[in-house]
Formats: sequence, C-alpha cells, structure tokens
Amino acid sequence: MAIKKYKPYTPSRRFMVGYDFSDLTSKKPEKSLVVSLWRTGWRNNQWRVTSRWMWWGHKRLYRLVDFIWYDKIDIPAKVASVEYDPYRTARIALLNYADWEKRYVLAWKWIVVGEEVMSGKDSPIKAWNRKQLKDIPEGMNIFALEVTPFSKGKLIKTAWSYASIVGRDEQQKKVFIKMPSREVRKFDENCWATIWEIWNDQHKNIVIGKAWRQRWMGKKPRVLGKNMNPVDHPHGGWEWHSPIGSKRWPKSFAWKNVSAGIKTRKGGKWSTKFIVSNRNKK
Repeated sequence: MAIKKYKPYTPSRRFMVGYDFSDLTSKKPEKSLVVSLWRTGWRNNQWRVTSRWMWWGHKRLYRLVDFIWYDKIDIPAKVASVEYDPYRTARIALLNYADWEKRYVLAWKWIVVGEEVMSGKDSPIKAWNRKQLKDIPEGMNIFALEVTPFSKGKLIKTAWSYASIVGRDEQQKKVFIKMPSREVRKFDENCWATIWEIWNDQHKNIVIGKAWRQRWMGKKPRVLGKNMNPVDHPHGGWEWHSPIGSKRWPKSFAWKNVSAGIKTRKGGKWSTKFIVSNRNKK
C-alpha cells in the first residue's frame, strides 16, 4: 500500500498524510456482512456525558469480521477482494468459501486476489492458513492469536503487527510466543493462530493534520485537569497552566482517587503466571 501527501493550501493540509487506497480492490462492502451500530456519543438516557473526550464521529457501517473459523476447517476459500474497514487500522479481505459462504477476515501482508487459503491441521504452511500452535513450526510469524483454546482470535489484530513462535515446552504442552511488546508469554499448544503478518504497514506514517479529522474518528479534544476550574477537577484553579497544587499525589476526575504514584492493585493478575520474560526488562 502507499500513502499520499497534500498540497499545503491551508495550514492543516501542510503536514497531513493520508491513504491513497490503491491497495483496495472493492469500494462497496458485502451487504450481508455489514450492520449499522447505534452510536450514543457516550451519553446516557438523560443526555449526560458518561465518558469524556468521546463523540459520535462520522457515519459508518460495521463489518462482521470472522475470528473463529471452527466451522470452516478443511474448507478451501479464495480471496475475492481487499476492502477498507473504518472500525480498524488493518485492511480486511472477503473470502468466498467452497460451500458458497462469504466471510470477512483480516488481510495479511502481500495478499493477492484469487489466492486460495484454508484453515485446519492438513493445510500447508503458508500465509493466512489458520492452524493450532502445535502445528506451526518455530520461527514463524502469527497474528489473530487466541488466549484460551477454541475461543476466538483476540490478540494481535492491529495494522502491521505480528508475534513469533520462539520455543516449546513438550511436557507442559505450552508454546512460547514473543509478543509485539517483546514480552515472551506461554500459550496452550491447542490455541489457534493465523500464519504471517497483518497488512497496512504504512499506517504508522499517517498524520491526522487537523482537529476536525479527529472528530470524524469519534474523538473530542482532551483537556488537562490543571486547565479546568476548581469545581470541574481537583487539579483545577490557580491561573493559566499552573501546577496541580497538590502536596500529596495527583488525583483523578472522580476526586480523592489516586491517579499516579501509588499502587492500588492488590495481588497480581491471573494471567501473570504465563509471562516468561517481562517486556519491561532490558
């Protein structure tokens, strides 16, 4: 895929960088695989804001992307098109299965329309083929990884992300996965994952350029608490961009709740025992 720059006929256009969408092969989505989601603007039935800094955003349709695949094992499919998904940074691909069913999946790197893919134990080791971790050799890159066996792909679904298989424990039937954060974590060997990497590697070079483009994406301007009035935030008051005025610790919007500097978690998370190498270690 490629990106495009704009002529600087306004200050906001000067540094803006966007997609040229030359990698897409279809502009209209499959009607049977889209739904319209109700957007509340993060307000309740009394029209009060329940989540700050969020907005409605531009009107868009939600694509039903398949992250399970269990009912399509050993059924071949062909790539029909590569499309844009407004709800995610990655591209999506429309698959036409041999049993005449159509489904959306995450598009992988160097995808080709007409390419044949398949999920299952007997599928070859190639891009997108979905297999269990015990059937994928070491050193391969994967995405759409399951946390527990036979649930659905929950990890590594954003643009240009992938994990790597770095080792195995045959006795415990665990597979060591190096995550995008460089953390090494144990997973059950029966978990399913998709081989290769997610496409849209140029997403990191996109420059929003202006505030209203963020509003299209459903984001409102974020204001620091120190810039508010005392009635609106515990950091508010004083003048201009002054310090927070607290001698103890920073506080959250909910008043008296600690927001930084003091640990509030009791014990560890249940999944901490699966970490082999922490991402914070140098």
